[in-house]
Amino acid sequence: MAFTVAIDGPAAAGKGTISRAVAQHFGFAYLDTGVLYRAVGWLHLQGQDPLAAAHNLDLSSIDITALRTAKVAEAASELAAIPDIRQALSEFQKSFARAPGGAVLDGRDIGTVICPKAEAKLFLIARAETRAQRRFAELKRSDKTAQYSDVLKAVLERDARDETRASAPLQAASGAYLLDTSDLTIEQACSDAITYIAKIRKDEA
Repeated sequence: MAFTVAIDGPAAAGKGTISRAVAQHFGFAYLDTGVLYRAVGWLHLQGQDPLAAAHNLDLSSIDITALRTAKVAEAASELAAIPDIRQALSEFQKSFARAPGGAVLDGRDIGTVICPKAEAKLFLIARAETRAQRRFAELKRSDKTAQYSDVLKAVLERDARDETRASAPLQAASGAYLLDTSDLTIEQACSDAITYIAKIRKDEA
């Protein structure tokens, strides 16, 4: 039976970590939709037309580790504001969401646009300073020149861009469970999400 979990939220709110934990706990398939946009952003930076890249995206030909840079993240955010690119990637996401064994998708418009009828919807939030610190710690592992002030500025700019774009702006879906991860440990945040989803599955059984 298909069971879709939509997890949305801004950058570094914990979507990926929590989504992977949820997928592993329930045995669901998992899709980090941000990787799709990062891949298109990376291909664009390599000189490809972004719309053509979105239509012909093949993740198997891309080194995923190359996508985890601030430059690629910025390009992904800018391209994600283009309706034609969002449309080109939406069908793949919608098909994935109805996987027979259940699926978890995380992104910024999963509960509002891609899977508005998802059985479980969560919207993660965290203070901008907290999210910037998380992203800074992540970037420092690969970029010793990274500065916290630059990361915080980028986080705030991305929030503004995501929340005000004309196509699928970042916002909580109707009925979404709001989970503030600012002061939670990873274990606490994952447990909270799993408990919420388990209750919905039990109620629907």
